[in-house]
Amino acid sequence: MSKPWIALAFLLLSALAGCRHTPDEEQVRKAIAATVAGAEAAKASDAVEALTDDFDGNTGELDKRSLANLVRFYALRGQSIHVLVGPTTIEPRGERMVATFTVTLTAGAGVLPDNAGAYRVETGWRKEGGEWRCFTASWKKAL
Repeated sequence: MSKPWIALAFLLLSALAGCRHTPDEEQVRKAIAATVAGAEAAKASDAVEALTDDFDGNTGELDKRSLANLVRFYALRGQSIHVLVGPTTIEPRGERMVATFTVTLTAGAGVLPDNAGAYRVETGWRKEGGEWRCFTASWKKAL
């Protein structure tokens, strides 16, 4: 083997050794952040990308399609959605994860929100196709 091939093989092995799997907790945090960013950008598909097809919100109150339609509804009315997520606790539970956090939601077209609310949220996550996806969420008013 010539020297250039040895150097290339060494670089490739070094790169592979440097690749690390993103920790599960960090993947869930990133998925939550992407959901928030999608809602705030009025991009319904981005807001629900991390949800499973059988997502169940508050025991039948909201499914994946309903949440996407809610984001679209606010966008069509010219109202922006703002989301403030408090500290997030993530706990592994067997092959699943549970993320708990508070969230303050506001929506409106002007400087002051037309709607606002603070909620305590618990979400359940499972791996599908190597990705952590939210399959359930429950919430109740925090204040």
